[in-house]
Amino acid sequence: MAAAEDTNSTQNPSGSDAPKLSDLLDRGWKLYDEVDTTNESSSSNAVQVKVKRGIMQLEEATRMVNQLNLFSRNEALEEIPTTDLKYLLLPALLGALTMKQVNPSKRLEHVQAAHVYFRDFLQRCKDYDICSFQLPRASEDTTDTPTEERMNPSVPMPMSQPDLIAMATQRQAKIERFNQRKETEAKLSEIRGLVESGSADEEVVRDFYLLHVRRWVTLAFEEIDSINQEIEILKRMELFKQSAPQPSPPKRPPMKPFILTKDAMQAKVFGAGYPSLATMTVDEWYDQHRRQGCLPDQGIPRSADSNAEEDERAERERKEENDDEEALQKARDWDDWKDTHRRGYGNRKNMG
Repeated sequence: MAAAEDTNSTQNPSGSDAPKLSDLLDRGWKLYDEVDTTNESSSSNAVQVKVKRGIMQLEEATRMVNQLNLFSRNEALEEIPTTDLKYLLLPALLGALTMKQVNPSKRLEHVQAAHVYFRDFLQRCKDYDICSFQLPRASEDTTDTPTEERMNPSVPMPMSQPDLIAMATQRQAKIERFNQRKETEAKLSEIRGLVESGSADEEVVRDFYLLHVRRWVTLAFEEIDSINQEIEILKRMELFKQSAPQPSPPKRPPMKPFILTKDAMQAKVFGAGYPSLATMTVDEWYDQHRRQGCLPDQGIPRSADSNAEEDERAERERKEENDDEEALQKARDWDDWKDTHRRGYGNRKNMG
């Protein structure tokens, strides 16, 4: 039976000097309230330290509750001692603190663990018939839609009549849970002062903890709805990362070849070495470019005047070589004229 004595619910089962069970729950609960009501960013180091400390306190309290066997499915809610009712909140507080962790690389792992905590809390509340509700599905069964359709949200799915009825039912259930939570919080605020001051009797204290449990039932449903949506988004993001093409590494420009000089003396004489050293003579360069047709005068047709001058010069040279009297006489007269007239004679433009 889970009707343990008060000493069992407040002391370590081993009897050592370890923290009491009630102290562990109170510390973890207080850390959650501080994190939940702070105006500081949830990703700040101070907030995350409190989150981890709170999770450690509540996990240790959960292990002690399991060792003490405080709860059993074979007993009714009336059989649970008033001092043990608050330990029903352990999985709900653990789920809430787990959701406040902000490690992006482990986000899917955290939300799935929080889903397990909240569902375990609701399962225990249903076993004790604390509230009347339908237990939500497990995290792996958050949707009945086939995988291909979930991964292709752009494909419109027709809405059947049962789907519309289910949506309307879910909406009405959310409204009822919201109203119940507001009513529960109002009752809690009325008796909180009496319980915290220690002047309340056992019946008021029992109602106080049961109201807390009922309030967390409505919060657990809200958290599970949010978790189901986030799990779908995280899974789609993971699939998108796996299917996205990996960017190819940037292409590096080709390296220029270089040749080191053989010794320091050669480096002093030739400087940097190759390609400053000559690789061919001028004649070799001319022959190479002539064969390739890269010379400036290649492929350019000669004018008629230049051809006539060359023909006339060739004819005069031919006559001189054949001892033509007329050609020889013209050549001698030209030489005599050049002996008595300086170069540029009669050039009025250059004022010669």
